[in-house]
Amino acid sequence: MSTSFKDIFAGLQGDKAIWAIVALLALFSFLPVYSAASNLAYIKGDGNTVRFLIKHGMHLVLGFAMLYGVHKIPHHYFKGLSFIALPFVIILLIVTLAQGTTMGGANASRWIKIPILGVGFQTSTFAGVVLMVYVARYLAKIKDKAVTFKETLVPLWLPVAVVLGLILPANFSTTAIIAAMMVALVFLGGYPLKYLGIVIATGIVALLFFVLMAKAFPGMFPNRVDTWISRVENFANDEVDADADYQIEKAKIAIASGGLLGQGPGKSVQKNFLPQSSSDFIYAIIVEEFGLAGAGFLLFLYMLLLFRITVIAHKAETIFAKLVVVGVGLPIVFQALINMAVAVELFPVTGQTLPLVSSGGTSIWMTCLAVGIVLSVSAKRKPTPVKEESELNPLDVLSEAL
Repeated sequence: MSTSFKDIFAGLQGDKAIWAIVALLALFSFLPVYSAASNLAYIKGDGNTVRFLIKHGMHLVLGFAMLYGVHKIPHHYFKGLSFIALPFVIILLIVTLAQGTTMGGANASRWIKIPILGVGFQTSTFAGVVLMVYVARYLAKIKDKAVTFKETLVPLWLPVAVVLGLILPANFSTTAIIAAMMVALVFLGGYPLKYLGIVIATGIVALLFFVLMAKAFPGMFPNRVDTWISRVENFANDEVDADADYQIEKAKIAIASGGLLGQGPGKSVQKNFLPQSSSDFIYAIIVEEFGLAGAGFLLFLYMLLLFRITVIAHKAETIFAKLVVVGVGLPIVFQALINMAVAVELFPVTGQTLPLVSSGGTSIWMTCLAVGIVLSVSAKRKPTPVKEESELNPLDVLSEAL
């Protein structure tokens, strides 16, 4: 047994600091998830919180297995894989939007159930990772080339528009995050600013048109647009909203009760009143139980992750490697900061989880997928001997062609 674990650890490649950070986040997550799950256990079951802990552990095990497998793939293969996966992602988004899955009695058209397993999967999160890799591939291809806006419309902006357009009706916050990260990636990739300005303006007009259409025909997207607008208006004007304000008020009480060192693991009171205490608002429970010290340490880990991502991107040898690290790595930290900002009322309620800490399979798996790609870039691999054309891996051929 010890030999097998030794072999596994010996096989770990890439940035060791990132391995340590994700391991610390995953291990730490068991404490707040187990504590916060007590509310769900009594509402949806017999009060047994162990099954929620086991479920969270299984999600992490599967996520780290995915991380380990992905980080073993040479990073240039992701060029071809993103090109292949993008049509599949679009089909998944169409199916997800069309079926309007109900999760826990509520409309959850952002989810799809995996056949046989019966597990919910949020396709928009997967789409975001694939789209970032795809855009990084295209930006690397046109780097240092003079391109016109018309030339980039179909290969670059059409897939972006289709993916974002399919996510928007069910999940505005995820759409906004992907769009913001996309603009940052395209800017860093050297895309002409005058063309980027046109894209941003077009996106804003398209969003306003969608909101007007949804207002004119409320039956098309019931409650979604009204929810977005009310959350933003309540945040800006301090007006009372029965749903969003209740969550925020309970989160603020939890944070105010934390003090410097917190109430102690498992001793949160607000977990019994705060909806989504194990996912969207888990940071408030962390502050209550572990205080400012625990919350600050968690923030430090995410900032350290951002620093290591920046170092890896700087040291990467190819343009694609640099851009793909930024494209899939930056959203992890950005999402974490948004989750924390929502808990302390610095940002409107968004429904974004805390990466690798909140409960929820899709969030954990897609974060592990993104971290695996980053580690793949940071891994130092021995150059492979030149092969005959007949012996080439199809992904090698596709990657070279793209």
